[in-house]
Amino acid sequence: MSRQRYLLDVNVLIALVEPTHIHHRVVMKWFNTPGLDWGLCAFSEAGFLRVVTNPKAGSYTVEEATVLLAGLANHPGYWFWSVSAGWSIISEPFRDRVFGHQQITDAYLLGLAIQEHGVLVTLDKAIRFIAGERYSKNVLVLE
Repeated sequence: MSRQRYLLDVNVLIALVEPTHIHHRVVMKWFNTPGLDWGLCAFSEAGFLRVVTNPKAGSYTVEEATVLLAGLANHPGYWFWSVSAGWSIISEPFRDRVFGHQQITDAYLLGLAIQEHGVLVTLDKAIRFIAGERYSKNVLVLE
C-alpha cells in the first residue's frame, strides 16, 4: 500500500520557509513528520514566488526565492505534481461551491489533489467548504 501524498498550498509553503511567519512552528511540526511524501506544483511554486518577491509582502529576490524552492526539492519525500488538466475538468467535482476570484487557485490545487488521490495541505479553513463532505479527505488544514 502506498503512502499518502500531500500537495502544499502557497500559504503552507510560505510559512515553511519564513521563520517569522505566525504559523511557522505548526507547519514545521507537520513537515518534520517522518516518511512524509509531499510536493509542489507549478501553481504553488508560482504563487510562492509571486508573494515572497513582492516588496510589499515578501523579503526575497526572485533569485533567492528560486534557490529556496530548489533547496526544498532536495528535501526527503519531495515530488513534483504535474498539472495535466485545465480548469473546467479539474474543478468540475466542486465548481458549484466556488463563488469568487480568491478561491480560484485554492480550487485548482484541491482539484489537483483529488485527481492525483492526494491531500491538499493548507492553513485556509475556508477550503473545507469548497471540498464539501465528499472531498474532505483530500484536505488537511494545519491548525
